[in-house]
Amino acid sequence: MDVTDVEQLFTRADGSFAFARWGRGIAPVVFGVEDETLGVIKGAIDAVCRLASHEMTDGDAELGSNFMWFFFRDWDELLEVPRLGDMVPDLEPLVARLKEVDANQYRAFRFDDAGAIKACFVFLRMDNSLSALPADTLALSQATQSILLWSDTAFKTQSPLALVGETTVLRPEIGQVIAAAYDPILPVSSHDPTHALRMSARIGLMQ
Repeated sequence: MDVTDVEQLFTRADGSFAFARWGRGIAPVVFGVEDETLGVIKGAIDAVCRLASHEMTDGDAELGSNFMWFFFRDWDELLEVPRLGDMVPDLEPLVARLKEVDANQYRAFRFDDAGAIKACFVFLRMDNSLSALPADTLALSQATQSILLWSDTAFKTQSPLALVGETTVLRPEIGQVIAAAYDPILPVSSHDPTHALRMSARIGLMQ
């Protein structure tokens, strides 16, 4: 990937540049799945964390769990989750918007004072489209899209995953971006497009 490719991954539809990575260990919890699927999801999160050289932990000192996954059939079910509205601002209007556009997934992020990701909420409405996906593919896709604050248009035309034979894997160039983004030398967040240049330089060192 050249610097333009990297920059586009973090340039939003309104033209603004926004980059953020996790600033603390990731402590996941998953609701609405059976035990065997839970293992698949945590395995995908662990794989992406290893790629980023980032810690996966059992608990967050401030929030308890900071990476929450919700699987459900109808968006209105979120309004019945205790205290979720305290963690996700404007939950009711958000649910209304997602129902209006017939969305089947949404990720909500929270940030600390440095702009780093401190929490992520993954909402998956299991319609026919998502239900048709293998659990490992769905888990790896969501873990990848949650490890960084990507642009809202980053994966609209091309998935972060690829099929190699019968195995779904992370696209190598996306893996390189993730690894570069977590270089300790780089800041945890940035709104300056030159940040893409710094990431691109580190990708070049990997090759």
